[in-house]
Amino acid sequence: MLQKDGFFRNRRDESFRQPQSTPAPVAANAAPAPSETIIEPKAADRKESKLVVGHDIKIKGVEISDCDTLVVEGRVEATLDSRVLEIAEHGVFQGTIAVDQAEIRGRFEGEITVRKQLIVHASGKVSGKIRYAKIKMEEGAEIAGDLAVLDNKATAINVQTKRVANA
Repeated sequence: MLQKDGFFRNRRDESFRQPQSTPAPVAANAAPAPSETIIEPKAADRKESKLVVGHDIKIKGVEISDCDTLVVEGRVEATLDSRVLEIAEHGVFQGTIAVDQAEIRGRFEGEITVRKQLIVHASGKVSGKIRYAKIKMEEGAEIAGDLAVLDNKATAINVQTKRVANA
């Protein structure tokens, strides 16, 4: 049994319980003991939140929020509002997303709104309702569905081309 950090201890075990005594008063200019140090995260020190869905992982029926970057190497069926989406060559995303930037090497099916730039690599396939501010496609990339360009006011302008394959 793991008992070093207390995760698997019996809650009735007295050695698990914290002492009930009150701590001694600390002088105003004295530094706190290392065990009493409180670290407060600052907004400037905030690290980017990144979720990586590995190669053999499948996630279904979720809403992903507060994620700066989502990297899909496996399969995800979800709703996402994020800054960056990256779909790896064997990755699949099905659902609805709104992102600043998307880089697709794998497959996307559903509704995608890219506020800045959509990049579809040669191995990438995108199908569904596609909205983008800018698009970059490599030779061999496939896009099918309802395409529209977002103008500066983030409203869609319909594009007459319905299917672009092997651009």
